[in-house]
Amino acid sequence: MSENRPLVDVRDLKEYFPVKSGMLNKMVLKAVDGVSFTIDKGETLGLVGESGCGKTTVGRTLLHLYKPTSGEVYFDGKLVTDKNIGEFRKDMQIVFQDPYSSLNPRMTVSDIIGEPLDIHHLYHNKKERAERIAELLTLVGLNSEHATRYAHEFSGGQRQRIGIARALAVNPRFIVCDEPVSALDVSIQAQIVNTFEELQQKLGIAYLFIAHDLLVVQHMSRRIAVMYLGKIVEIGSASDIINHPVHPYSQSLISAIPMPDPETARHKHRIILEGDVPSPLRMPKGCPFRTRCRFATEQCAQSCPSLTDRGNGRQVACHNM
Repeated sequence: MSENRPLVDVRDLKEYFPVKSGMLNKMVLKAVDGVSFTIDKGETLGLVGESGCGKTTVGRTLLHLYKPTSGEVYFDGKLVTDKNIGEFRKDMQIVFQDPYSSLNPRMTVSDIIGEPLDIHHLYHNKKERAERIAELLTLVGLNSEHATRYAHEFSGGQRQRIGIARALAVNPRFIVCDEPVSALDVSIQAQIVNTFEELQQKLGIAYLFIAHDLLVVQHMSRRIAVMYLGKIVEIGSASDIINHPVHPYSQSLISAIPMPDPETARHKHRIILEGDVPSPLRMPKGCPFRTRCRFATEQCAQSCPSLTDRGNGRQVACHNM
């Protein structure tokens, strides 16, 4: 039975932030509003959507970097809480988006990568610590000579490799990759994506791969979840989502993927959404996407659709599709 259970099981996760409005009034920003998904051992789930839809908040909340407002996160069948999160820190790690701000400029690479080793007491002597740091640097495509240098001496891609090495130091089984290539040059992005794939093959790590570049997500992921204004609107296999999107928002998102072949691009139909993304402080009643949806009906204004099973692992939250 335990072999079949997912490694990460997120159930109805919510993250609400109080926001001041004027002198006395407080409003609630629903950054994540009832998100559920699973990730199997060694699997990559891609999480995509527009900037500000709550993707990063999902990743940080399930790791308890933000205290969840409500909902449950299970890791390998065990409930993760504020009280026992320390037990899971070695198993669940994160690689941050910006390699420039996520590394301490006053620490050498050796100290940056060695810090998690120090915290979790993962070595017996200094020699063993140095060997482990050198091993981690090699694993991510750097060399042991880099250990004595500082983060500012490296390029963006190299810094991200240092961030990956730091996450790998405690032998995690699951890593949240929070837009890990979006701050890098396009020429470097492919190298970092390949590094993630090679590490997954070698170490069997599961990823939640958060990004807004659908081509990168398609390349990395077995399944993709599409997010809009704090909710997952569609989830399914990467090939199904890319080739046959069902939700109107997914259709628009996929239609915006640039095509390398000019002839194909000329005949491709681009679905352009009307209007702006509503403020998460003043969400429309019913379906959050209805104000921009070409299929919206009265039912969409009355109730918010929940994710329903459409077969073959596909779930869609839409009344009309």
